[in-house]
Amino acid sequence: MALRTDILVIGSGIAGLTLALKLADLAEITVITKKRAEETATALAQGGIACVMAEDDSFELHIEDTLRAGDGLCRRETVELVVRQAPERIRELLEWGVEFSRDPRDPSRFDLGLEGGHSRRRILHVEDHTGREIERVLLARARERSSIRLLEGHLAVDLITLGKLRRDTGRDRVLGAYILRWGDGHIETVLAPVVVLATGGAGKVYLYTSNPDNATGDGVALAVRAGARAANLEFVQFHPTCLYHPRAKNFLISEALRGEGAVLLDPEGRPFMHKYHPARELAPRDIVARAIDLELKRSGADHVWLDISHKPADFVRQRFPYIYETCLRFGIDITREPIPVVPAAHYMCGGVLTNLRAETDLFGLYAVGECACTGLHGANRLASNSLLEALVFAHQAALSIRENWSALRELPQVEVPDWDPGGAVDMEEKVLISHNWDAIRRLMWNYVGIVRSLDRLELARRRLDFIAREVEDHYWRYILTPEFVELRNLCQVARLIVASALSRRESRGAHFLKEYPEKDERFCRETLVTREVLRL
Repeated sequence: MALRTDILVIGSGIAGLTLALKLADLAEITVITKKRAEETATALAQGGIACVMAEDDSFELHIEDTLRAGDGLCRRETVELVVRQAPERIRELLEWGVEFSRDPRDPSRFDLGLEGGHSRRRILHVEDHTGREIERVLLARARERSSIRLLEGHLAVDLITLGKLRRDTGRDRVLGAYILRWGDGHIETVLAPVVVLATGGAGKVYLYTSNPDNATGDGVALAVRAGARAANLEFVQFHPTCLYHPRAKNFLISEALRGEGAVLLDPEGRPFMHKYHPARELAPRDIVARAIDLELKRSGADHVWLDISHKPADFVRQRFPYIYETCLRFGIDITREPIPVVPAAHYMCGGVLTNLRAETDLFGLYAVGECACTGLHGANRLASNSLLEALVFAHQAALSIRENWSALRELPQVEVPDWDPGGAVDMEEKVLISHNWDAIRRLMWNYVGIVRSLDRLELARRRLDFIAREVEDHYWRYILTPEFVELRNLCQVARLIVASALSRRESRGAHFLKEYPEKDERFCRETLVTREVLRL
């Protein structure tokens, strides 16, 4: 028997939980999350949330900084909406119990950080573990609400749509999703007139990433397979500074260190950012990441250095306690020595295409957070705008759902079949999954990384097509496991990224193509991809 809920939220980060809390008085909400609810990209966010708070700052300055970072592809109406809503969304977080760090000289004021691309100090933070604190507060409040059901260890396999069940003309609509229970592998039918994708990013499509292990692009893959469009997937932001250490797994060294004066050094210990941008360490992330990439290729070294040891030790320990303690566990005292760092895939600037209300191409399907393309980030995200975007578009989606609730809640009378495995059998050897998982991530890192070429992109496309045929063949032959569902999503998102990159014959923002190193105004538009790209 199918499980029924009013609103199905897929993902338990800041976007999904904020939306659930805002609609808890309207409907019964089921939030599913692949593993433990705390295992989200939100919880790993160190930097903070950008918001105009200081007397020397203004909405206009924040808007211009965002547009400049987006390199011509931001939707201005989105940028203005997000920036102007920021103070109200921050007030809500404060009311819910998030305690942002205060200025030690004047506790009545917030301690505002500075990050790359920002012309003013405007980053609200909780020391250097902002996301972890926000996640803790939101989860605690969600667990207090009887109308919110939180299901851990549940993975969405596919969306259920009216178009799949009967051939209707007009706009398709979502009816729910097939959900796999991680513990026993059972796939249950969940019917819901509203489905919200809040699945986070797709960093695990690359070999090196700051993202958690569950960032496999599920939301984009689910939406595109169901018939929604995705946009701007070629713009993968690489964070310039992740800790380089054999035992450190995807540990980010926050951009806030550079905001407080940390200097990048080449393998010989010499500063180099002055060669690449007037703002040096505070240049936009794509420029810093490419500069490090060039320095590594020039020298053949494995990493560069980030040095904040010239700042007072007490200041470093108080401002960056989490980073200090983590690095110390790996034998690095950041108050005395530089930190070995490398770039890593960090953020998807593109995603499922939405409007200003977080609505997608399918009626009843919403996308919020990193899995969505709202038009805020354009070709390159401004630092600390991501948590803000999640808050604002969770609010926008909540407004849309409330206003359209009468129409949304009326599901059409149609029989939805339970998941049918057919003649599928257990997969005896898991090497298919591990081999292809590794092959995709290495392929993307080597051929679709920080600097790209047409030859390498075409090679990636051909090899991914081959892997995709094998994955699809096994998809119908074997009983599904969570790892296999993730592999399929990872493969499909990789193909969508490559198709998007091949179609943009210019260099803009986070997309740098060797054959076309300059911007071309003919490409000053969003790159749209559909499920046609996934056909084999």
